[in-house]
Amino acid sequence: VQLQASGGGLVQAGGSLRLSCAGSGRTFSTYATGWFRQAPGKEREFVAAINWSGGLTKFTDSVKGRFTISRDNAKNTMFLQMNSLKPEDTAVYYCVANLRPWAAPGTEVPDFGSWGQGTQVTVSS
Repeated sequence: VQLQASGGGLVQAGGSLRLSCAGSGRTFSTYATGWFRQAPGKEREFVAAINWSGGLTKFTDSVKGRFTISRDNAKNTMFLQMNSLKPEDTAVYYCVANLRPWAAPGTEVPDFGSWGQGTQVTVSS
């Protein structure tokens, strides 16, 4: 599965952004997908994930209640709606797809076999 993220940008604290991830290939709908982020000088961090059907989601604690993840398998697209953004959300956001089809979404880097190119999100205070 090849992935391409978009939708990043500059926003003030408290604002919102919606990231999109377009997947290529007929098998996109069989893979759990998700988002990681990496801030300057920090390790890559799990943000959110969704299973192949959209019925199961996972979030890191720092974004619970502020971010939602969804997908449209008919359009091979995944979304990350980010509300109430904080300066500490500033990072490059990467969309990812599970290493194996039909598996439950992971939360660790080795769980994911496909990575998009990243999109920059900057939240000003």
